[in-house]
Amino acid sequence: MLNLIIVIAVVLVIAVVFTAYRVTTLVDVVKKDKNKSHVPSGNSFQGVLMIIFLVAGIAGFFYFSMTEYDNYNLPIASEHAVITEGLFWTTMWVTVAVFIVTQIFLFGFGWKYRYKESNTAHYYPHNNKLEMIWTIVPAIVLAWLIISGLKQWNVVTGPAPENAELIEVMGYQYAWAFRYPGKDGALGKHDFRKIDAINSMGIDLEDQSGHDDFMPSQLVLPKGKPVLLKIRGRDVIHSVYNPHFRMQMNAVPGMPTQFWFTPTVSTAEMREITENPDFNYELVCNKICGKSHYGMKGIITVLEQDEYDSWYKENQENTFLKQNPSYLSQVPEDLKEAAKIAAGIENIENEQKVTSAASSSK
Repeated sequence: MLNLIIVIAVVLVIAVVFTAYRVTTLVDVVKKDKNKSHVPSGNSFQGVLMIIFLVAGIAGFFYFSMTEYDNYNLPIASEHAVITEGLFWTTMWVTVAVFIVTQIFLFGFGWKYRYKESNTAHYYPHNNKLEMIWTIVPAIVLAWLIISGLKQWNVVTGPAPENAELIEVMGYQYAWAFRYPGKDGALGKHDFRKIDAINSMGIDLEDQSGHDDFMPSQLVLPKGKPVLLKIRGRDVIHSVYNPHFRMQMNAVPGMPTQFWFTPTVSTAEMREITENPDFNYELVCNKICGKSHYGMKGIITVLEQDEYDSWYKENQENTFLKQNPSYLSQVPEDLKEAAKIAAGIENIENEQKVTSAASSSK
């Protein structure tokens, strides 16, 4: 309620000032002598307002930047995020410094060179030294910022460490799908023509490597181990984004991308840091991908290595083929028996035979 009152008061003050200015202008127009050059009486007043606006704007910028720091600068939860954060703040301070200097000149010139009858224009057509300075200096600064960022970009999008955990992520309207390799450690091929309501990632079951792949409902990561995300888009451009990991990579249909990073803070630890027992890392799309874009959110859980190993061992038994045995029809005949073994379907059939035999003996 107090904030609303403050907003209304500010609006009223602005309205009063604007009205007073308009009245003064109209009075000046009525009194104007056609034989004399017209200089509004509010000329100096407008110059003062410009300086007030400049000071208030800069003060407000720093005030809200500092007071809201914890809201827009979230805790870092990955190794590469430290470098990314450094690059971000370096760029931020350079641009803020340039912005403030240019605004001081802009508003300062407006005040200093406001109209006065005694002022005389100075003809100043060209200055080679000045042209060189404001061309070369920005070029050097921008080149430094771009090269620094490009080096880090080439790292996170380049080859991942050999021990990296391999995970495939697919974005589609309006959800995420995840695929992990099974015991063979390799993801099977995919084919967009295989995509349907159940096989959301288009797993190509003609490829033997995909027979033991599994698809959990959320993205689970190990703490302290590199993770390589193989990223795809199914329909329109999405973006794999999480601010805590300083992770962002577009999911583009027909153009697979990748991004690797090393999580450093588990979900349990981040709950203690944020003092929020319900905290979860979120995987969100920051591309406006359609009418339900706002609801495109997935859960990311970071576990300690031993917890992750247990989770992985448990979930790799729930292979895609085991959960959907009807898809065995897509497996080539000469690979079906091997596919049953890799997917764990053979174990189910054996258990059913044992159960049936036990029931018959009774």
